[in-house]
Amino acid sequence: MRRQIKHAFGGSSSLQTEPNKPSRRRFLAQSTRVVAGSVLTGLALARVHAAEDNTIRLALVGCGGRGSGAVGNALSSATGPTKLVAMADVFEDRLKRSYGALSKQFGERIDVPPERRFLGFDAYRKAIECLRPGDVMIQATHSAFRPTHLEYAIAKGVNVFMEKSFAPDPGGTQRILRLAEAAEKKNLKIACGLMCRHSSSRQALIRKIREGTLGTIQLIRAYRMDPGARMGPFERGENELLWQIRRPYFFMWVCSGWFIEMMIHQVDECCWIKDAWPVAAHGLGGREPNSTDCSQNLHTYSIEYTFADGTKALVNSRAMQKCHNDFATFVHGTECAAQFSGNVHAPTVQVYEDQRTAKANIAWRPESEKVSPYQVEWDVLLNAIRQDRPHNEVRRAAFANLASIMGRAAVHYGNIVTWEEAMASDFKFCPNVSGLTEDSPAPVQADAEGCYPVPVPGSWTEI
Repeated sequence: MRRQIKHAFGGSSSLQTEPNKPSRRRFLAQSTRVVAGSVLTGLALARVHAAEDNTIRLALVGCGGRGSGAVGNALSSATGPTKLVAMADVFEDRLKRSYGALSKQFGERIDVPPERRFLGFDAYRKAIECLRPGDVMIQATHSAFRPTHLEYAIAKGVNVFMEKSFAPDPGGTQRILRLAEAAEKKNLKIACGLMCRHSSSRQALIRKIREGTLGTIQLIRAYRMDPGARMGPFERGENELLWQIRRPYFFMWVCSGWFIEMMIHQVDECCWIKDAWPVAAHGLGGREPNSTDCSQNLHTYSIEYTFADGTKALVNSRAMQKCHNDFATFVHGTECAAQFSGNVHAPTVQVYEDQRTAKANIAWRPESEKVSPYQVEWDVLLNAIRQDRPHNEVRRAAFANLASIMGRAAVHYGNIVTWEEAMASDFKFCPNVSGLTEDSPAPVQADAEGCYPVPVPGSWTEI
């Protein structure tokens, strides 16, 4: 259930290179297989859902590959009837592409006539207003807009599936945390797109870790190293705000920048393994020599997280060509080591005889996963709605988001950043994000060469 990362940039010609990795969802090619493996439980009518025909209606806000993939998962769930009734995006071409692909795949279950296809910065409101209390908004825009759209959905009594990452800065994360409480008070169900938490293989390894099979955890190490992507200069004459939103991974304010967008899953895995949030982060990073990348990103991030008991988690990201590539998470205990995750979030899970993480040294593997975690997270959400069970993943997702921000800030600052500092911060890259319109100036401006400011220790702020 993944798409190529190129789709997220709208196919922009300004890209100098693109990663040769699939990203979150390639839903069109695989949805039929997902249907066959979907969890067949929880068919009771939701007490919080008013639909007489038991159909949960969906509104898609953000029509890129992730949003379209999420619709595919929702419609592939065997937990009960669902249909898409509204779509919203800032870009007409993206909405048209998503509508065409989904209609071809799911036919009449894409019940979105032209009058329910909305464009613009306020389109999310119109899409949410097409729903009834108890229906579901799929929030799949970029993280800058996540808190604003979530707040409106909660106000309207609508359940939410919210993609990662969750806010680009501490201020947005604090707002998400407050909204988690508001949703709980209204008995709304909110799922968050950290799908690895729904992996049965990883859950099996977590049970072994809690039972003490690995001994006391001493070290966790996570890697995502691939060619990455680069951005060309902004060319004058275009709408700079919309130009940036089309290239989200290259700007801190839009979607947290490359590191968090790519690494939040690994940071969350480290915290899940420890069953704790880090108390401090320290890190190193930089850009490749002679880079012509005009984005705000660094190309390497190496972060050492420290937990309260002194355990370390090392999270390493490198987005550079002609280098060793790696995509995995490992954990080392006093008794032995284990692999927690594999390439492109594959459930490559295994315990080793000792500390040597080699294929010839494997002592245990879990049963193969029967259902994709991307599908399971939707099955769990829809079952919670139909059976009126508590389901709110926001607080955990917000803390994973904050831990990621904390690590990014440690690299950008060149200093140790503590959990307390991150929790106390209300910094926002774009304080007026809720009021943006097509005519608003871009929150960050290009220089004379069309390039954007890069984090420099001593002159950068994000906590």
